[in-house]
Amino acid sequence: MIINMLKNKSQLKIGALITYFTIGFNIIAGLIYTPWMIDQIGQNDYGLYTLANSLIALFLMDFGLSSATARYVAKYKAENKHEELNKFLNIVYRLYIAIDAAIFVVLILVFFFIDTIYQNLTPDELAKFKVIYCIASLYSIISFPCVTFNGILNAYEEFLPLKTADLLQKVCSILFTVIALSFGMGLYALVAANALSGLFAISIKFYYVRRNTKIKNIKINSQEKKSIFSDVFKFSLWSTIWALSQRLIFNITPTLLGIVVVNAAAAISVFGIITTIEGYFYIITTAINGMFLSRITRLMNKDKNGEELTSLATIVGRFQYALNGLLVVGFAFIGKDFISLWVGQEFIDAYIGILLIVIPGIFYNALQIIHTAIVVQNLVKYQAFIQITIGVINVICSLILSYFFGVIGASISISVAYFLRLILTFVLVKKKMKFNFKSFINNCYFKMSIPIIISLVLIFVINPFISSSTWLMLAIKMLIIVVIYLLSVFAFGISNNEKRKLFSKIISKIKK
Repeated sequence: MIINMLKNKSQLKIGALITYFTIGFNIIAGLIYTPWMIDQIGQNDYGLYTLANSLIALFLMDFGLSSATARYVAKYKAENKHEELNKFLNIVYRLYIAIDAAIFVVLILVFFFIDTIYQNLTPDELAKFKVIYCIASLYSIISFPCVTFNGILNAYEEFLPLKTADLLQKVCSILFTVIALSFGMGLYALVAANALSGLFAISIKFYYVRRNTKIKNIKINSQEKKSIFSDVFKFSLWSTIWALSQRLIFNITPTLLGIVVVNAAAAISVFGIITTIEGYFYIITTAINGMFLSRITRLMNKDKNGEELTSLATIVGRFQYALNGLLVVGFAFIGKDFISLWVGQEFIDAYIGILLIVIPGIFYNALQIIHTAIVVQNLVKYQAFIQITIGVINVICSLILSYFFGVIGASISISVAYFLRLILTFVLVKKKMKFNFKSFINNCYFKMSIPIIISLVLIFVINPFISSSTWLMLAIKMLIIVVIYLLSVFAFGISNNEKRKLFSKIISKIKK
């Protein structure tokens, strides 16, 4: 009853609030839960857990069907074409089942080659890995066709049950894992707990899809099948290329480490920590991604010279650049002590790996408006080409560098790939878009780099005099870094006109 009343704007607002709460919960819970979990199962078992999840994720690709589902369901629903909607979803479900069957076959084949692929794992590690691989594979095969539920609930604006289910999945995963590990059930229980929580979330989504939508099974003739297949294929092609290329960065790296590094499980566990922290950086710095879609679409329809787009990209880019700068500068000075206090000295290589990977993001994540404009201008295929290029380069470089330098070599490879992605994106924007690139670089990168450099120098000078050997001292040091950085940005990164506008807004709010 309550959920049926919370529609449209109310659903959107509550869904957004739950999304931000989930992001905050994931970060805080992860920071507390991850070291405890590693302590319970051990570093090498954590590496096996990371390896199993990343290996299976390599094959769990829906070929853009989730995006197609959200797009076409929303379209047919808006047009009140319920029969066409049902036909489309019937085709999509059949496609998912076919893909699921193919993935099942591939996962079985991979199982028989585990001993050959991961020769650097010990016999005991291989035995454990096979068990958790089977558990995770079984869950993946069951859950894969249910990916459509997200697109359906989004299209029907059922944001509250969708976001609530995602939050409950994370809460239940941690709760089930804590209970299992507290009773000494070990690595297998950890994987099973994640599977159970995922199935619980799927059951909630399935319930609301059945209850609040008009989806039913109907017959479809061959001509209609061909037409729908053709539409889905055209829409999903570049999404497929994009999805493939993304797997050639983080998903494939644990497997590459498992192939070429001697102490593979330990190296993969360190990369698991790198992935976790990089994921937190990504969530924080791309939170506004997609929020300007409608505005950019309007701008590009009337902005013939690209001046308004450049202005918007610069304003948002300066904020993103400053935010990324704060995270990277802060981690550069407290990251080593943080890693040591958080998960232990044996993971200290993660500090260098994280810095190598997130530094290119200072520049790349400032291009959020440009990324959205690329989609609006239908240049996604060029973006897909960029992604597949850096993915292939990363695999080649990672195999070579990981052999000599382990997890640091893999991090160097990803860093090189990300810098190349940045350069190729610059070329794409310059060649294909009406955008004042020189103005953006000058007003965003150059001007905002001044306070970043000044804060770096100041923090470097005071850093030796501030200990961060305990959590309390680390928190104090972090607070000092934030204060110095914000003062530097305010003094040297914000113009006098911007300061006046900021003060006027603050005064007007105080008066209210």
